[in-house]
Amino acid sequence: MLKRRTLLATGAAALAPLALPATAFAQRRKDALVLALTLEPTGLDPTAKAGAEIAEVVLYNVFETLTRINSDGSVSPLLAESWEVSPDLKTCTFKLRRGVRFHNGEPFDANTVKFSFDRAAAANSTNKDKRTFTNIATQVVDEHTVVLISKEIEPELLFLLGQASAIMVEPRTVETNAVKPVGTGPYRLDSWAKGSAIVLAKWDGWRNAGAVQIRKASFRFISEPAAQTTALLSGDVDLFPHASVSRSLPQFQNDKRFQVLFNASRGKTILAINNRRKPLDDVRVRRAIAAAIDRKAVIEAAADGRGVPIGSHYVPGAPGYVDTTGINPYNVEKAKQLLAEAGVKTPLELDLVLPPPPYARQGGELIAAQLAKVGIVARIQNVEWAQWISGTYGNKNYDLSLILHVEPFDLVNYTKPEYYWGYQSARFNEVFDKARNSARTADRLRYLGDAQRLLAEDAANVFLYQPQFITVAARGLRGLWKDTPIFVNDIAALSWS
Repeated sequence: MLKRRTLLATGAAALAPLALPATAFAQRRKDALVLALTLEPTGLDPTAKAGAEIAEVVLYNVFETLTRINSDGSVSPLLAESWEVSPDLKTCTFKLRRGVRFHNGEPFDANTVKFSFDRAAAANSTNKDKRTFTNIATQVVDEHTVVLISKEIEPELLFLLGQASAIMVEPRTVETNAVKPVGTGPYRLDSWAKGSAIVLAKWDGWRNAGAVQIRKASFRFISEPAAQTTALLSGDVDLFPHASVSRSLPQFQNDKRFQVLFNASRGKTILAINNRRKPLDDVRVRRAIAAAIDRKAVIEAAADGRGVPIGSHYVPGAPGYVDTTGINPYNVEKAKQLLAEAGVKTPLELDLVLPPPPYARQGGELIAAQLAKVGIVARIQNVEWAQWISGTYGNKNYDLSLILHVEPFDLVNYTKPEYYWGYQSARFNEVFDKARNSARTADRLRYLGDAQRLLAEDAANVFLYQPQFITVAARGLRGLWKDTPIFVNDIAALSWS
C-alpha cells in the first residue's frame, strides 16, 4: 500500500551507443555501444501501440516519465522531483523538475502533464493503458505543481506512471512521434534503417548531459538464437538483454570477454485463448486445452528449462501471489472428457499463431503436439512481429497464440472486454475492483488471491510459466540492471570501465 510521503529527486541520466567494429573489447571506443534486441519496434511512440520492444528503445532514453522504475521494482523521481500521497490514496500531488525542455526547445511543465494524460484518456486514444488514465483527473496548480485525483484507488499508480505508456509528450510533435520521437530524455533519434538498426545520439541539451558517457547507441534486431550467439561471440554486439542463448551459455560463462546476468522478472508466458470464438467461449473447452498441456515440458522446449510454472496471470514474488497450478493440471484423459462434455467433435481445428521469438516458435511446436493427443489440430501460423501486433493483438484474428506478457501489474487487462483475448466476467471485475479499492494491504492481497483463482478456474488463458531472462554483455560494461521488473535499457546509466 502506498503511504503518505515526500520523495526527493535523485540524479538520473541515460546514454546511447555506436556501431562498433568486430575488434577486441579492449580496443573499443568507450563512448559507443551496440545493443541487440529480439524484436524490432513497429513504431517509436509507446502511447500509440502495445509492445515492450518500443520501450526497450525509447523509455528513459528519448522519452521520460514523472517517476522512474528501478531494477529492484522500486520507484524514484524523474521528471517529478517529489510527491505526496493523501491518506485515502486518491490524491497525489507532484512537484515537477524545473528547467526541463523537449528536444525541440519547448518547455516541460504542469500543462505538459495535463496534456499528456488527458490525451492518453481521450476517446480516440490507442494507449494500451488507457483505463489507467481515464481513472485520473489532472489538475494544474501552478507551472511546477500538478495534482492527480483518482476516481478509484490505484495502489500501484506511482509504478504505472514510470512505464512507457505514461511518457511526457510535446503537443506539437505527438502526430509524428512514431517516426520522429521528440522527448525530454538524454538521447535523440539519429537514424532508423528499417529492418537493420536504430541509432540514438546523445542530446547535449539534456539537463544532466555531462554525466552521460555513451554518446551513440545502436540497436540491432536479431531473432534467431544461433545468430544472437554469433553476433555476441564475434564482438559485433556489446549487450544483448533477454538473449535466447541458453544452449550456448557455457561459451559465454567460460569466456572472460563476457559477463552473464540471470534476470528475475514478472513476465507471464501464456497460451492466449480468443474467448470470443466458438467453441473457445465454453469454459470446458478452455479447461480441456489447459489440461492437454504439460507446463514442465513446455518450459524445457520454450525456455530450455529456465522458468517456473504458473497457474494464473500472476507470478511468484509478486504481492499476493497464490499457487494455482493445481487448478488445471496436466491430464490428457480429463482433457478428452471435457471436450466430450462440451459436445466438441474431434478433430477440432484451431489456428495457433506464433510470433518470432524463439520461446514462441520452439514452445509452439510442442504445444501443437500435445494438443494433437486430445484431438485438437493446432494449425501453426508463424507471423512476423508487426503481423502479430496488427492481426492478433489489434484485430483479434486468432484462436490460440503463445506470447509473453512482461508488465508486472496487468491483471487489469482481464477487466477489459475489448482486450485481445476477450475475457468477460462480472465476478472477476467485482473482485478486482475490491482489490484495487482496498486501503488495507491485507484485504487487497486477499482479493488479489481470489482474482488469480478466478482466472485459473475460468481458464481465461493457459498460464504456462514465469521466465528467467539471460543478459549477456561485454565484460567492461557497467550499470546493467540485475533484474527486469519492466523491459527497458537505460543507456545513460551505462558506461565503459
